[in-house]
Amino acid sequence: MTPTGACAHRLLVDHSERLSREFYAPSPGVWCLVGNGLSNQTFIEGPEGVIAIDTGESVEEMQAALKQLATVCDKPVVAVMYTHFHYVGGTRAVLEAFGADVPIYAHDRVVANLRRTSDDIAPMYGRGLVEQFGLALPATGLDSMPNVGLGLTFRLAEHAPHTPGFVPPTITTDRPTAWRIAGLDVQVMPAPSDADDSVTIWFPSLKTAVQNLVWPALFNIFPIRGEEYRDPRVLLEGLDDLLALEAQHVLGTHGPPISGAAAIGTRVRAYRDAIQFLWDQTVRGMNKGWTTDELAARVRLPQTCDADYITAERYGVAEHHVRQIHNGIKGWFDGDPARLFPLEPAERASRLIEGFGGRSVVRAQAAAAMQNDDLRWAIELASWLVAAPVSEGDDPQPDRNLLAGALRLLGQRTPAANIRSWALTRARDLEGVGPLERYRKHRFRRDSILADPAGSVAILRVLLDPHRADGLDVHVCFDFGNNRERGLHVRNQVAVPTDGSSSSISLRVDAELWAAFLTGKMSLASLVADKGATVVGNREDLIAMMACFDISAPR
Repeated sequence: MTPTGACAHRLLVDHSERLSREFYAPSPGVWCLVGNGLSNQTFIEGPEGVIAIDTGESVEEMQAALKQLATVCDKPVVAVMYTHFHYVGGTRAVLEAFGADVPIYAHDRVVANLRRTSDDIAPMYGRGLVEQFGLALPATGLDSMPNVGLGLTFRLAEHAPHTPGFVPPTITTDRPTAWRIAGLDVQVMPAPSDADDSVTIWFPSLKTAVQNLVWPALFNIFPIRGEEYRDPRVLLEGLDDLLALEAQHVLGTHGPPISGAAAIGTRVRAYRDAIQFLWDQTVRGMNKGWTTDELAARVRLPQTCDADYITAERYGVAEHHVRQIHNGIKGWFDGDPARLFPLEPAERASRLIEGFGGRSVVRAQAAAAMQNDDLRWAIELASWLVAAPVSEGDDPQPDRNLLAGALRLLGQRTPAANIRSWALTRARDLEGVGPLERYRKHRFRRDSILADPAGSVAILRVLLDPHRADGLDVHVCFDFGNNRERGLHVRNQVAVPTDGSSSSISLRVDAELWAAFLTGKMSLASLVADKGATVVGNREDLIAMMACFDISAPR
């Protein structure tokens, strides 16, 4: 048990100690704040001021970091640097404290990557964060999180309301670059890791590197929230470059600094080699014809990886990483004939249940598997019961509770934070005490719509229901004024973004009204009837086209 009452694996509970709040000073003029949120904030003092590296998840988080900095240094922050796009949400706190002209250095893909996560894939990405970091779990009780693997928590409660404060970089690069910042020579080297915009920042005069490669847990080749493929070969290149620096201090985006050339060499080399092990052994198994299930069962990290937390499975798990390596190399089909044309999940589950002798038999076997600590089998059996449709009048909740119970045991027994969070979040969803339905819908944000010159029109293409669009051929221009025109052509059961020219219908609409419609505060009928909107062309065709989209607005 933890102070919050969480029931968790002792190794995961112990992991909290190295993630607790501490303001490290590995060398004069170098500070790293751990435990202020999911990520670290690092400060490097130069002759002309301080460089702040990464700004956390919110303005309040960064304000707390700046307050900590003020206890040891009275120089102003004269520059901000981003290691990658994940922890850039508190920059406005720096500009408010030290001036709007503070330069911001980063890889040139930071803005594009942020936009990607908030546009087409926003529901999936947001739901993934909720599941991976336990954002829907209670703060206290059995289901609370002892830590989230890379930090104590995604956001500290004391930093509420977690005001977003991202500011785009003003100076960018996509290649090895040397800059003079705050009176220091700074070398920036692209080093893709969990993001293709990650960089390693090297201060040669300080023999100090700040990087996003070495984490306080085995690197997540596969994050359970789902992400684009993270190629271990690329990661190994970055780690070899880091080792070649022969640094005296290595500070990370997460976890405590590592100091001493010998310790850095030994630990980072072991970390690097663990990742190569996963790649090599996965490829070896693939060459032998092993399926993904066989790879997951047979490729096991050496026991020596448990000796150091940076190579231990405290975040994700190796058996998931090898599946991802397989898929990254050759795609989802692993040669198993059963996977080539599988039955639709509900139909497959129904036939399996029937073949086992009915729901009561499967239910009894699942319960017995749980009693025998055979959680893999219990989860599979219970998942059939949940996936298969129930007869009219039958209550599906007992079977949902059975699967939830198996997932909860998994969450309580795994030493990997990602797995615990995911399992408990899904268990609570099944039980109905923490439903995730709101995270399965595209939720537009008013400020994002108003900030987008295109009015977020292009996002609608991934909200098109093809069945509703069958037979439609309608081209609409959305005119938001001030030369802000975007088109959408629904044809062949797709919605194709255009510049709006050659459209047969024009909807001239005030941006605020359009935002009200997309965010569900106004129906389409109210929108087109409002004085702030004008339809030129066939109104019925416009309404028919807009009815094809999964927009949560009343109609």
